[in-house]
Amino acid sequence: MTVTFPLTDDLSARLTGRLEAVEARLVAAASHADHLADATSRHLVNAGGKRLRPLLTLLAAELGDGADPRVLDAAVVVELTHLATLYHDDVMDSAPVRRGAPAAHEVWGNQVAILTGDLLLAKASALTAGLGPEAVLIQARTFERLCLGQLHETVGPVEGADPVEHYLQVLADKTGSLIATSARYGSMFAGCDPEVVETLATYGEKIGLAFQLADDVIDLTDDGSLTGKRPGTDLREHVPTMPVLLLRRLAASDSASAADRQVLAMLDGDLSDDESLADAVRALREHPVTDRTRAAASARAAEAVAALDTLPEGSVRDSLVQFAHALVERSA
Repeated sequence: MTVTFPLTDDLSARLTGRLEAVEARLVAAASHADHLADATSRHLVNAGGKRLRPLLTLLAAELGDGADPRVLDAAVVVELTHLATLYHDDVMDSAPVRRGAPAAHEVWGNQVAILTGDLLLAKASALTAGLGPEAVLIQARTFERLCLGQLHETVGPVEGADPVEHYLQVLADKTGSLIATSARYGSMFAGCDPEVVETLATYGEKIGLAFQLADDVIDLTDDGSLTGKRPGTDLREHVPTMPVLLLRRLAASDSASAADRQVLAMLDGDLSDDESLADAVRALREHPVTDRTRAAASARAAEAVAALDTLPEGSVRDSLVQFAHALVERSA
């Protein structure tokens, strides 16, 4: 498996080999003697993916002893945890496709998909136990945040809360927490000083937010050929995203124009027809709120990069900077 994010040349070659080792361990961890569990657990592993989280674990470990074998296990733990949440999320969102393949619940049904996610979490927990009590506590706290993020996304903001701030907290919990843990594990098991570990965790949380905000833009700009996801899927399902929330805030203000309110009316209308959905996607893509979302993603990436100022200069820090920028500049 090759590194899909830009790194300095020496690191890219070294981490490609280590990422291949992680991939082999990931396949082994998802395998089962039970035929059905084996097929369902390996469904998303075999579908591939960016492997962003394990790559960040390996990259962060380069600030210390990146060859420590615990780093590879930690990289597998974070990806198994991520995959488990995807099985659960797809059931909750009724998502038909994941990584260009049918979602597990479309193949085996909701109950099997949920149980498969639980199986992967069990595998991740077993691996984490081998990493020691501190790793177990970090994993437990991370999973708590993942669940809280999903819970708060499901019920929405309480009365009087700012929907935009609520959404940012959801993103921090659902995505930022596990990416922060990925960077924390890598630096921690590589023997880095506590200050470096905390710096990497802060960096990971911020790039997690940047990553998800960039996804909100990609949902409007990608044609579906790269992601396997129909453009505007979130709009059709009326799933809150940053451009829509910013438009709602604008439409409720005195400075809103008739055109602003017209676009919002399109989004709140019936989008079951493909032509209506395409029109809504085009209108929102061309509205300034989408550029504001893109700018917000870039701002979070810039904050992540600024957090690295205390790290020593060199190829690892340079690669972390490139990594952050690549998350918001990607097209899929």
